[in-house]
Amino acid sequence: MTDVVIAGIGQTPVGEHWEISLRDLALDAIQAAHKDSGGIKPQALFVGNMLAPNLSNQAHLGALIADYAGLTGIEAVTVEAAGASGGAALRQGYLAIASGMVDVALVVGVEKFTDKIGAEVDEAIATASDSDFEAVQGLTATAQAALLMKRYMHENNVPNDGFANFALTAHANGVANKNAMFQKAIKLETYHKAEMVSDPINMFDVAPNADGAAALVLTRRDLLPSDWKSPLVKIAGSAASSDTLALHDRKDMLYFDTCQLSAGRAMKQVGLTLDKIDFFEYHDAFSIYAALSLEAVGFAIKGKGWKLAVDNEISLKGKIPCATMGGMKARGFPGGAAGVYQAVEAVNQLRGQAGANQIAGATYGLIQSLGGPASTAVSHVLQRLD
Repeated sequence: MTDVVIAGIGQTPVGEHWEISLRDLALDAIQAAHKDSGGIKPQALFVGNMLAPNLSNQAHLGALIADYAGLTGIEAVTVEAAGASGGAALRQGYLAIASGMVDVALVVGVEKFTDKIGAEVDEAIATASDSDFEAVQGLTATAQAALLMKRYMHENNVPNDGFANFALTAHANGVANKNAMFQKAIKLETYHKAEMVSDPINMFDVAPNADGAAALVLTRRDLLPSDWKSPLVKIAGSAASSDTLALHDRKDMLYFDTCQLSAGRAMKQVGLTLDKIDFFEYHDAFSIYAALSLEAVGFAIKGKGWKLAVDNEISLKGKIPCATMGGMKARGFPGGAAGVYQAVEAVNQLRGQAGANQIAGATYGLIQSLGGPASTAVSHVLQRLD
């Protein structure tokens, strides 16, 4: 099978863009990716979005964005899988190219949280949980993550600041990311003083909801011009998995099966072992998610994922660098766009264009998007081509 490559990338700064519409955010990212690809025109558009019908009163984003970007006539659909929507859209774009049915695909992740405020946002996010058994009880995503974190800390004797370095690492890496919502490092003392959001989760254990858009142009390597100059990155592996929507239906709430399954399948497609992965972009919407993802993928044994953070093994110079451009904690969590941002940031790493955050000699990157508490997980292995 011919290589599926990422020929163009684009992203907007992540933040509170009160004055910019959903469609304009998407267009900014599309135009940047289009320019980066050398002007390749797509035949299909896959839009990753989580909450536009709830927050922006807008569904049918495929047609809307295709029209606004001057691409009327191409195939255009929206892909929704809660927080994994961007990763799922990337997978659909990958499958379209790999199948040979599409030559060039445009993948866009976009989210606009600031179209609503307060309780309306919490209500919208709750639609990603089990409406009949979780949301109806008033359970929010943060409260759910707090319950997981409290149970994890109890079972594994984790100290109160055992998760602190997930936040410290993310914020340290976000300093050099000009598109990050927060570009300032924090100290352990700052973490200790942070306001509690939902015990034991404090302000630094949860990624901020934010607006943003990111885009990718995918094609087959043999379709690129012979004089192509940009470093090439291919999607070497792609897989997705699903689990129960409600946590109470799982055999073990503290093991993210979908993370293990999707990452394992993606790496198997490449014939890759964990020791060959140069960095891991996990879904750190909450610190507890980061720890559970590290364990499920296999970087740590069950109950010990938090120690990778304590020992600085997830830092840029650690055993397995994570959140290399700030992750969701410092860059911000743009809902359905998050997975596409991960891919854009991973491409910059593999191209050697990550600036002060560059991991020397990076060849393979693993990115993983989660919908809810890993009810959906989408994993991709990206590889630098010499």
